[in-house]
Amino acid sequence: MAETNPTIYGEITGPIIMVGFGSIGRGTLPLIERHFRYDKSRMVVIDPRDEDRALLDERGIRYVQEHVTEKNYKKLLTPFLTEGEGQGFCVNLSVDTGSLDMMRLCRKLGVLYIDTVVEPWLGFYFDTKADNASRTNYALRETVRAEKRAHPGGTTAVSCCGANPGMVSWFVKKALVDLATELELKFDEPGQDDREGWAKLMKKAGVKGIHIAERDTQRTRNPKPLDTFWNTWSVEGFISEGLQPAELGWGTHENWMPKNAKKFKNGHKSAIYLEQPGANTRVRSWCPTPGPQYGFLVTHNESISISDFFTVRDKDGEATYRPTCNYAYHPCNDAVLSMHEMFGAAGKAQSVQHVLDEDELIDGADELGVLLYGHKKNAYWYGSQLSLEEARALAPHQNATGLQVTSAVLAGMVWALENPEAGIVETDEMDYRRCLQVQMPYLGPVKGYYTDWTPLDGRPGLFAEDIDEKDPWQFRNILVR
Repeated sequence: MAETNPTIYGEITGPIIMVGFGSIGRGTLPLIERHFRYDKSRMVVIDPRDEDRALLDERGIRYVQEHVTEKNYKKLLTPFLTEGEGQGFCVNLSVDTGSLDMMRLCRKLGVLYIDTVVEPWLGFYFDTKADNASRTNYALRETVRAEKRAHPGGTTAVSCCGANPGMVSWFVKKALVDLATELELKFDEPGQDDREGWAKLMKKAGVKGIHIAERDTQRTRNPKPLDTFWNTWSVEGFISEGLQPAELGWGTHENWMPKNAKKFKNGHKSAIYLEQPGANTRVRSWCPTPGPQYGFLVTHNESISISDFFTVRDKDGEATYRPTCNYAYHPCNDAVLSMHEMFGAAGKAQSVQHVLDEDELIDGADELGVLLYGHKKNAYWYGSQLSLEEARALAPHQNATGLQVTSAVLAGMVWALENPEAGIVETDEMDYRRCLQVQMPYLGPVKGYYTDWTPLDGRPGLFAEDIDEKDPWQFRNILVR
């Protein structure tokens, strides 16, 4: 149930500017109201659509019906961000808004910043003149990492802090500590941003790779009509990432690569991409409730950042250890049908795009965790098993998927307030214990499960397969071909 005396984590002394008021914005608002002190008269919500304006009007919160664009963002946002005294906070929960440009503006003005994805300006995802490498999350992430190197320190800007990317990076560290303890390894837990220490611990634990393994079982009252795209979170966001190339962090244990795989020529080179869309690429994975399942290999920032963070390099900078990391996403059944329908129409999105709210859904859960595999215990899943019923009881305007995201935004905001001069940070570089402490009350059961499942189970079956029977955890065995 919702907290009767919710924890107040601090005061936001300046204005709060929320960009985007879709499903995640609506869910984040009550958490901000519940857990921070702030001046409501200096809170502004900016969104081009006014469907949920009543929620703001009844609270006396200013609403600006406007697209934030590459041309107008400075002129539009600066007066709001600098209104009055104190330190403001920009909460970017919108699509088609250039995260890096907004981050730069906020840091220049001394305003705290958070987003859930490195979002490009409108047109990036569907630019037919761009090659696939330039449309990847790897490329987007590299722009933010370059900015971090060029301008270290300064006002905190938290990049990619939703459920995934975001919360799952905290789960990886918690799962790794659990595993190392279970294996009776001798270790001292590394500090929050001790990348080298964490990477060496993961190598010592023998982890070959990580799946961000998710199963959404939330169901609607009525069947999905034709020419509609239903999802339990942003349809625009899912379509955009689903049409990007499939991407994954590429581990040093891999001895095979798909024929259509490409390496990156610049940057840290810890990932690869496939010349095919992620939401039309399937992988074998495992979650506690369904057991073995197919998931979509949708590109996400965490697949790249986790592999990069846990890379061990020699004195010459060569990678001697790196885990493979990929998203293995089974969305709700209506979203699976929607995506199948869209790809059947040559990628043309449906005319009706709709996020299913808590009143349209009847039951189900979102089981979202991390599967650390290839070690002496085989595989270990750790994550949130949040049901729709629990989400409804915990906070308003939430389904299970949404609350996993909005509570991560809350945790990231708390961490930023407590660390206001940390510069640009990814969630891998934050204090996972503090962030999970804030988020846990909203995640339902958070548990760990060991499993003896491997992607070779039941194979080969009735048909011959090109598999590696000596090493079950090769990507060759995980990818559905």
